[in-house]
Amino acid sequence: MSDSTVMGSKVAPQARRGFKMFAATALIAVSSAVSLSAFAFPGGPGGHGHHGGGFGGPGMFMGSPERLDKGVDRMLDRVGGATDAQRQQIKVIVKAAAADLAAQRDAGRALREKSLQIFTAPTVDAAQAESVRQQMLTQHDTVSRRVLQAMLDISRVLTPEQRAKIGEGMKKRHERMMEHMKDRPKS
Repeated sequence: MSDSTVMGSKVAPQARRGFKMFAATALIAVSSAVSLSAFAFPGGPGGHGHHGGGFGGPGMFMGSPERLDKGVDRMLDRVGGATDAQRQQIKVIVKAAAADLAAQRDAGRALREKSLQIFTAPTVDAAQAESVRQQMLTQHDTVSRRVLQAMLDISRVLTPEQRAKIGEGMKKRHERMMEHMKDRPKS
């Protein structure tokens, strides 16, 4: 297919530029959404708030040290039987992950700003947009790996029974969230 043909029909150079701009815009929008999804996990360790959160998302590792401590305590209170030693170990893990993820939030914010600069430039550079998208994917992967490492560290502190109770609570919160979303009007 030639450069001036799209789906079997001739396309004027101006339309091709418009399509390329649309494609670059869509690419930036999707990559920004992917990057944002890593940090749009409301709730926290206790899964409070109407959207959930809970054990395992990046939201578990956000907030002040006091908020993190309270969240860990709420989560472990629901599990029951957590020792003081478990609480302290998990709080250390959560605070360390929170510090690492705060830097990642800053990096993600910088990438979103860069993608906006590319999009709002007089000419959208598709190669730059792709480069930023790749950087966002790498940054998202870094966040995901750090969250997983913290979750694995926490899992080593908890007993299998405690992890099962947390899993049961997560399943119930997920079911409530899905029920809530089902009742929302479609836009």
